[in-house]
Amino acid sequence: MSGRFAGRRAVVTGGASGIGAATARRLAAEGAEVLVVDVAAESAAEASETMPEIVHLRGDVSAEETWERIAAWGRVDVLVSNAAVVEVAPAHETSLESWNRQLGVGLTAAFLGARRLLPPMAATGGAVVITSSVHAVVGLPGHPAYAAAKGGLTALTRQLAVEYGPAVRVNCVLPGPVMTPAWDRVDERGRAGSVRATVLGRFGAPEEVAAVIAFLASDEASFVTGACLTADGGWSIVKDSA
Repeated sequence: MSGRFAGRRAVVTGGASGIGAATARRLAAEGAEVLVVDVAAESAAEASETMPEIVHLRGDVSAEETWERIAAWGRVDVLVSNAAVVEVAPAHETSLESWNRQLGVGLTAAFLGARRLLPPMAATGGAVVITSSVHAVVGLPGHPAYAAAKGGLTALTRQLAVEYGPAVRVNCVLPGPVMTPAWDRVDERGRAGSVRATVLGRFGAPEEVAAVIAFLASDEASFVTGACLTADGGWSIVKDSA
């Protein structure tokens, strides 16, 4: 593994499991000092106790107070805004509390992180990678708040890239069916259907999305900003009807 992030400091939100945890491990393996922020940070710390370069902070990223604690950690060179909440229900059965919770963790948290960290990052340079989703561009039943949050993140990505460039590059990744704990609620039939609808014929692994995030955060993507890169195994480009 190369040392693309040697000497750099990265914050990964929603890093206790799934794509966030894989990203934290990838950045640390490439030399970064990483701060993982998650409401389940204690369990994540136990899982990654063999990687002392990863520090864990328990906090709700939809709260401003959490971002003040993150800022107190010191200089940040890479921000990976990955936290999300999904609660499945059609719009007419989605409570206002559920709507606000999903947008708070999925969209408002990215705004709060940008507001607190991007001004100092603009003074020293850096990169932001936001985890959106194919839900930003494809409608699926039962995900109105989640889709709204993910769609908002793609627009926010472009806006932040314009406002804080050239010192800070801001990009996002749109994962498709990736085997994370979110799929625990889906039965085998549902999983098989997602695999059949994917060109590569399988689920993605969190580590595969982490590799994309690491690329976008690295100097290898030095001329890439405001981009939304899909990593879904071809799920969004195929359908089985004429």
